[in-house]
Amino acid sequence: MGTKFRIVLYSPNKATADKTAKAAFARVAVLNRIMSDYSPDSELMQLCKRFEKESVASVKVSDELFFLLHKANQVSELSGGAFDVTIGPVVRLWRQARKDRRLPEPEILKAALQKVGYKNLTLDAKEKSVLLKVPGMMLDLGGIAKGYAADEGLRVIGTFGIKSALVAASGDIAVSRAPPGRDGWRIDVEPLPGSKDPRQVVLVDAAVSTSGDSEQFVEIAGVRYSHLVDPFTGIGLKGRRSVTVVSRRGIDADSLTKMASILPPDKAIEKIEALQGTAALIVVKLVKGEEVKQSSRFAGFLAKE
Repeated sequence: MGTKFRIVLYSPNKATADKTAKAAFARVAVLNRIMSDYSPDSELMQLCKRFEKESVASVKVSDELFFLLHKANQVSELSGGAFDVTIGPVVRLWRQARKDRRLPEPEILKAALQKVGYKNLTLDAKEKSVLLKVPGMMLDLGGIAKGYAADEGLRVIGTFGIKSALVAASGDIAVSRAPPGRDGWRIDVEPLPGSKDPRQVVLVDAAVSTSGDSEQFVEIAGVRYSHLVDPFTGIGLKGRRSVTVVSRRGIDADSLTKMASILPPDKAIEKIEALQGTAALIVVKLVKGEEVKQSSRFAGFLAKE
């Protein structure tokens, strides 16, 4: 999935720890073979290949891929398309633009954008099948699959009787019970450069996801662009913004973080407030200082000391 996974767990002995971690990593590897857009042989990429040139009949997919696409569509509806797994064509363009340090040609970008739109993704729950209505559409699960994989890694760990564990996929982290003798898993929220207000969340049986451009960005003609692509424009986000979402599951925290990175901050907070058990922190860098938007529940997750 284009990132490294890390597992921390508390076990009564090394043998159990090794066996548990091995099983969790194996589960992540299975999901990678299904959902990765970096591997041309993944189920996801093979599905997209079926719709490269002409519209064809719906294609049956695995239960896991169908589940993730169904969840993605729910977030797309919630966000009005700010989160959209059909963003693949413009993501591919933007990856090349970052390498070349040159914006995509307008006509090529326009053609790619015509293949983006979650409403052209049709799911049949009874048949567990998928239809891409526009030839050349390409799915990209980069904004949701890592969170789900973290959830699944944690679930597998639990089947071995391990009560306290953490699974991290870069900025997507899922945790179970608190480590022994602690009030929860203490996780630093990466601040924007120059921020004087470091934050730390304390989590138990929850997940957190943080998105920003501190590490992945490109400057083109003096303008800084994020690796996160706006599905409405097909271009990387401009400006500096760090978004952190806490939710019960990684699949939710991961996808909602992407939604909140693209929507205007006030609108994103409004969407988050309507979701039970979910909280968000959005920090936007201004010319002088920063603007902080925080949902009402986020304070409950912040470390008190």
